[in-house]
Amino acid sequence: MDNLYSALNSIKVLRCSVGQVFSCLANGLRADHGDEGKDTKFLSEVDELLSSVTHHLRDVEQAVGNLVQPAGPFTLGNTSFLSQECTLDRQALYSQLVLSYKWTDKIHEYSLQASSLLSQNSLKRSYTNSNSAKRRRTQTSSHNVPPQAVDTLISSIDRLFPDMSVTISRPFATNAVLQVTLGRVLQALIAFKGLMIEWVVVKGHGETLDLWTESRHKVFRKITENSQAAMLHFYSPPLPELAVKSFMTWFHSYINLFSDTCKKCGNHLHSALPPTWRDLRSLEPFHEECKL
Repeated sequence: MDNLYSALNSIKVLRCSVGQVFSCLANGLRADHGDEGKDTKFLSEVDELLSSVTHHLRDVEQAVGNLVQPAGPFTLGNTSFLSQECTLDRQALYSQLVLSYKWTDKIHEYSLQASSLLSQNSLKRSYTNSNSAKRRRTQTSSHNVPPQAVDTLISSIDRLFPDMSVTISRPFATNAVLQVTLGRVLQALIAFKGLMIEWVVVKGHGETLDLWTESRHKVFRKITENSQAAMLHFYSPPLPELAVKSFMTWFHSYINLFSDTCKKCGNHLHSALPPTWRDLRSLEPFHEECKL
């Protein structure tokens, strides 16, 4: 380590002597050179400084020649204690730490260069500042629609399916709640906010319909879960009418809940339940275990 410190000190002295040469050249002729022979005095001073640089350069070469290549990496303060780790995974931390220092220096240098380049080039697409307000298309919201539009849409859906009756009520201000009776199979409540379906509850005949309690039958609880998943699947803010029609078409496929067989296993019952899932595209029935 003594040879290393000696070499570093020699480099420092060499840098100082080189700095003195450039400082002398930058200052040029000074008043202390006098009026007579000032050029000769200036040249002799520069020659003396260059001789000093040559002497210090020889010292650096000699100090570097005395250096011996270390067997391992240099220690950086307390990081030398990392080599005392007994775990094999942590013994390589020191070399990785040195490599990370090198990469950090490179990233710092590149970021400075990138910052200088970006400050010179403007990122604007044009050189003109337009203060005029741009016309924007009014965004249609499926939340705020008049009740007449909801009634018209529900009436058209009701005419599409003769075996499904739909009754509209508005217990919560202008938001509609549909009471859907699907033949003799099931009944459901569908809560709307504008033209967006917010909640679906499916129950069997003979049960009290409300939005807060589940059905006491497992088959209708499963259909409620699947209906809420389909509600999210068909949700489409740009096309709310299409979303409602698609959901109601999917929901109407439960008209054959207790008569259809599973398209995968071909059975009516699986785990004592009929096919409670309907494919979102083909509307084919599947058991919960068979749809995967």
